[in-house]
Amino acid sequence: MRPRTTQELLDASTPADWRRPDPASTLYMELEGGRVVIELAPDFAPEHVANIRTLAKEGFWDGLTIYRSQDNFVVQFGDITGEGEAPKPIGGARAALPAEFSRPIEGLAFHALPDRDGWAPETGFAGGFPAARDPAEGQAWMAHCYGTLGAGRDMAADSSNGTELYVVIGQAPRQLDRNITQVGRVLHGMELLSVVPRGTGPLGFHEDPSQRVPIKAVRLASEVPETERTDLQVLRTDTPLFDAVVESRRNRRDDWYLRPAGHIDLCNIAVPVRVVD
Repeated sequence: MRPRTTQELLDASTPADWRRPDPASTLYMELEGGRVVIELAPDFAPEHVANIRTLAKEGFWDGLTIYRSQDNFVVQFGDITGEGEAPKPIGGARAALPAEFSRPIEGLAFHALPDRDGWAPETGFAGGFPAARDPAEGQAWMAHCYGTLGAGRDMAADSSNGTELYVVIGQAPRQLDRNITQVGRVLHGMELLSVVPRGTGPLGFHEDPSQRVPIKAVRLASEVPETERTDLQVLRTDTPLFDAVVESRRNRRDDWYLRPAGHIDLCNIAVPVRVVD
């Protein structure tokens, strides 16, 4: 019997195969072109996520901009101040946070993939987030895949506080794993970020302020009336159906494919997300 395609597997899914993101851990970034929906990862970066929740509730990013767009790398947003300008106050958020590059394996439900990885002894998914772990070290961490949301920092490991955030828009820069705190991932609206015009300055910064993309608001979904929320369902990554979806992607048997790959990289697995009408 012919193996089912990814779409056929999804069409045969049941409600138990899907989950709705927690509104208290979901950000809505409102741009001129529409809404970007971001799921936060408190299991990996609890102190950063707590700060981001406070910043969003207080409207920190409202009126700020996406000020960096580096080709095949990231877009970055936050408070970019010029010489002599005072930074935007952060209100009740903490000014300093510890680095949260990894966390202990204990207590983290981890669904491993069958294939080897060049960056970690084991890779898979934890709570829907692409992740890696090293049993010998007893540590797990989020992987820098397309759509990952991270907290920018300076030279010091503990120099991020969640005010300056970036989203990966290019090939997965896994060399950043365990070097930067990762705080979430984009679930919906990546096309609004990936098309931001590339900056002409060093590292993709927009030299001309008029090229920056205005941010109308960044809000927690829990702070938005239910009638105005984006109702999303995310495929669970801890089920037999998800394993079958992964296998359908790592060994493509569609008529077009002549040679199944027999392998898939962690960051090439796109977790399905659907909008509920």
